[in-house]
Amino acid sequence: MAYPAELKYTKDHEWIRVTGDTAEVGITDYAQQQLGDVVYVDLPDVGREISAGESFGSIESVKAVSELFAPMSGEVVEVNPALKDHPEKVNSDPHSTWMIRVRLSDPSSAQSLLDSTQYEAILT
Repeated sequence: MAYPAELKYTKDHEWIRVTGDTAEVGITDYAQQQLGDVVYVDLPDVGREISAGESFGSIESVKAVSELFAPMSGEVVEVNPALKDHPEKVNSDPHSTWMIRVRLSDPSSAQSLLDSTQYEAILT
């Protein structure tokens, strides 16, 4: 699987797509493969402040429950409503299925995250 170059990645297998001062956050193809069939996604309330590296929710599969970690700090401005009824979208299209949208505290901090080449290197 080629990891999209326009995304940034964390060692915890989350991705983030930064557009100006907002961003979408999801999990990587590697993460969804490790989880197996996703059956539930627990996401934060709109308005919640999240901090980089801290848990903002959880994802449940037939195998396990895993925490979701914020790649960057900011305020949750939207959660993906489709995931409530169709959490399996995370499995079918992980790099397009965002979980939360965040108004970033410091958009320039994206520079400290992994690019696609660096992320792929930690998977091998």
